[in-house]
Amino acid sequence: MTSPPAPLSAPGQPPAPVGGSFRDPAGQVFDVDGRIIRVVSATIADDFRQVLAAPAYQHLIDDGWLIGSQVLSAAACPIAVPDGGMALEHPRIPFISYPYEWSFAALRAAALLHLDLHLKCLEDDITLCDGSAYNIQFIGARPVFIDHLSLRPYRDGEPWAGYRQFCEQFVNPLLISAKLGVAPNAWYRGALEGITAADLAAMLKWRHRLSWNTFWHVFLQARLQNKATRQAGGAVPKVPKVAKSGLTAILRQLRNWLAGLTPKTDGVSTWGDYRDSHRYDAAAEGQKRDFVAAAVAQVRPDTLLDLGCNVGDYAVLALDSGAGRVIGADADHLALERAFSRSQDGNLDFLPVYLDAANPSPGQGWNLAERDDFAARTRADMSLGLAFLHHLAIGRNIPLDQAVDWIIALAPHGVIEFVDKRDPMIVRMLALREDIFTDYSRQRFEAILATKARITASQELLDGHRVLYQFAAKPDA
Repeated sequence: MTSPPAPLSAPGQPPAPVGGSFRDPAGQVFDVDGRIIRVVSATIADDFRQVLAAPAYQHLIDDGWLIGSQVLSAAACPIAVPDGGMALEHPRIPFISYPYEWSFAALRAAALLHLDLHLKCLEDDITLCDGSAYNIQFIGARPVFIDHLSLRPYRDGEPWAGYRQFCEQFVNPLLISAKLGVAPNAWYRGALEGITAADLAAMLKWRHRLSWNTFWHVFLQARLQNKATRQAGGAVPKVPKVAKSGLTAILRQLRNWLAGLTPKTDGVSTWGDYRDSHRYDAAAEGQKRDFVAAAVAQVRPDTLLDLGCNVGDYAVLALDSGAGRVIGADADHLALERAFSRSQDGNLDFLPVYLDAANPSPGQGWNLAERDDFAARTRADMSLGLAFLHHLAIGRNIPLDQAVDWIIALAPHGVIEFVDKRDPMIVRMLALREDIFTDYSRQRFEAILATKARITASQELLDGHRVLYQFAAKPDA
């Protein structure tokens, strides 16, 4: 596991728990000198020891479904272990992402892992006590479950406590895309706990009630939740018992249904068809690929950030040229779908995530520290900004100097492509609007870049309409 730097604690005080783990009284996660430590409270330590003893526990780790762990003695733990409690150490995940940054395919893959893991656990009388999408992270395009304390001993007849949460954080966002053709990312980011059945039911059409799954998991749940709200303050409703076979059937049915969902789309993509509609000629494409490959081979970054990753062409090139892993970022949903599928199919260490660079994910949640902002989580050694800068400067009216500063701040090394106003792409962008970008020029860009970084190499393409720049940030930038 990994996390951005933990919030500062007062001198002499123990470190503050990272991310949203402060919410869980059963155990919290700490980042101590780069080590990821989970402290388990005495209240659930005995239950968790039962989980540790179950054969499924180690099988899940060995299969890559559950993040690894090592039990620490009190002497080996860098922070205090409560009496009767215990401590675990986990490996660090290179990049933390959130469900509202995932493509449809990524959210579906995370949901399927959650269900598969639960089914496997039930074979050894272990269950999941919640259904949070935030308990999943990605290594490349491979989802992995990270919250060990969600695993609890199963008790006969207990219902799935995490059902409503699973629907709000997995099922309902997927259905918004599958049934309505609307990407849920912006809504999900503004509603961190997920999308309620009542909200989704109000958006769906009457014809959607003809789907048994949609009726059961959305319309009926909305009705039951509204009824429970109206009866608040009355008698406590009796929770019906569910046989283990019944719980298993529910999980399998959900899995089969979600596995078959696909996003509803008309196939129109701003940049998803970039290679077909904005193709370089063969010579320019070869020059560009050679320049990028040489730059990556020179830096050999552990983590490379590909801004405007599109379908992943240059992410794959970067991996082939010596990058350890690639985090891709794009705002085009169809392109992200293709990029994620490409990473899955090739088993690549490449995770494409949704990012509106003019409005990146901020710090959110309680005290603005529960979900960290995109820049705080992105510890890249190198960035690629290929045909990207002009979308900020001209497409979104971000001042050129601020756009360049933002890109350089994300990684100390990188390649930026500058697209001149003579380029057909910018000509089209300015066709229906006034050209107010008087300071957008190659000379101005080079001057701005030179204040923050050393330009170590450059390459003109397409008669100078596009220029590639390799840079290294100045130490005091």
